[in-house]
Amino acid sequence: MRTGELHKDYPWARLHALACPVRLDALGEVLEDIRAANGPIDHSAPRPVGNRFIGVSQDAQTVRKLIEQVAPSLATVLITGESGTGKEVVARQIHESSGREGPFVAVNCGAIPEQLLESELFGHERGAFTGAVTARAGRFEQAKGGTFFLDEIGDMPTVMQVKLLRVLEERMVERVGGSKSIPVDVRLIAATHRDLPKRIADGRFREDLYYRLSVFPIEISPLSERPEDLPLLVDEFSRRLVKERGMSLTLSDAAMDAMQQYSWSGNVRELANLVERLAVIRPDSYVDVCDLPWPIVEREETPAELPEVVGHTLAESAGAGVVSLPLDGIDLKQYLANIEQDMIHRALDQSDGVVQRAAEILGVGRTTLVEKIRRYAITPSKTKH
Repeated sequence: MRTGELHKDYPWARLHALACPVRLDALGEVLEDIRAANGPIDHSAPRPVGNRFIGVSQDAQTVRKLIEQVAPSLATVLITGESGTGKEVVARQIHESSGREGPFVAVNCGAIPEQLLESELFGHERGAFTGAVTARAGRFEQAKGGTFFLDEIGDMPTVMQVKLLRVLEERMVERVGGSKSIPVDVRLIAATHRDLPKRIADGRFREDLYYRLSVFPIEISPLSERPEDLPLLVDEFSRRLVKERGMSLTLSDAAMDAMQQYSWSGNVRELANLVERLAVIRPDSYVDVCDLPWPIVEREETPAELPEVVGHTLAESAGAGVVSLPLDGIDLKQYLANIEQDMIHRALDQSDGVVQRAAEILGVGRTTLVEKIRRYAITPSKTKH
C-alpha cells in the first residue's frame, strides 16, 4: 500500500464503512480507535495493576532485583512472559526508578493496524496522506527524555522491524512524508508474550532486532508458578477498591486456598478482574468458597477412577437405594463427580451424541450440559451440538 493510501484505514474513514443498521459494539470499536489515534496522551493515568511488581516468591524477588539493576542505565530491556503477568507494570517501575524526567509512553504493536503503525511511531508531515491536515509528532518524539514502551513487539510487522532497528541504531526518526532526520532521546523497553526465538525460526521476527532488544532480558513467571504471591496481590487489589470505589472485600482461608490451587491462565490480570467481580457480587462482605466461580472451585482435572468397592456397592445397591461406604471412607466430592460424568456419558450414548436430547434425558438445560462436558473434558467428537 502506498503512503498516500493510508487514509483508507484511518479510524475516521471507518465510520463511513459501518454497515447499516449500525451495531453499538462496532461503533464503539471505531470511536475507541479515533480516541486512541487523535486524543492526548495521559502519561499519568493509573493502570489497573498499579506500578509496583508485588510478590514474596523467589521469582518476584528476582524480577525486583533486576529492575533495580537496570533502571539507572540506558540499556534496552526486553520483558517476556504470558499475557497478564504484569509486563507493563515492570516497564513502568523501571521508568519510575530510572530518574528520567520525560514521560512514559506506551504503544501496543498488536492493537494498531499495520498501515497506521509507522505514522503512530514516527509521526507524519502535513499532506503525507489524505487526512493528514497537520503535522504530527510520533510516539518516539512524544517520549523525549523519558521511556518508550513497545508492548507486544512480537506482533510487529517485518517491514516495521527493519525501520525500528534503524531507529535503535541511529537514534533518529523520519516522519512519514518527511525527509528530515529528527534525533530522539528515549529509553526503549519492549515486551511480548510470544516465543521470539520460534518466530525467528519461522521467519516472522528479525534475529538482529531480537539481539538489539534483549540487551537486558527480564522474564516474568506465570502466576500459577508463584501461588505464594496471590494473597499479597488480593490484598493490594482490595485496598485499591476501597480507595477508588469505597468497596471492601474479605476472603475466607478456604477461598484463598482454592484460589491458590487454580491455574490462572489469565495470570494477574485475571485475578484483578475476579477481585473486582467479587466486590460487586458481595459488596462489603465476607467471600467464601461458595462465592467463587466454578472453574476455581472445581479444578479442571480428569476424575480418577472410583474405588472398586464403592463402584460395586453402588451398582449392587442402586435398586435398594442404599450405598455402603468402604471402611477407609471416600472422597464424596470426587465420588459425585464420577457419577455425574458417567451419567453424562450414558445420556450422550443414548441420544447418539445429540447434546440437546441428552440434556432432556438428564433434566438439565443445554447450556448447563455443554459446560459440564467442557469441565469433564468429554471428547467433542462424541457429541453433536
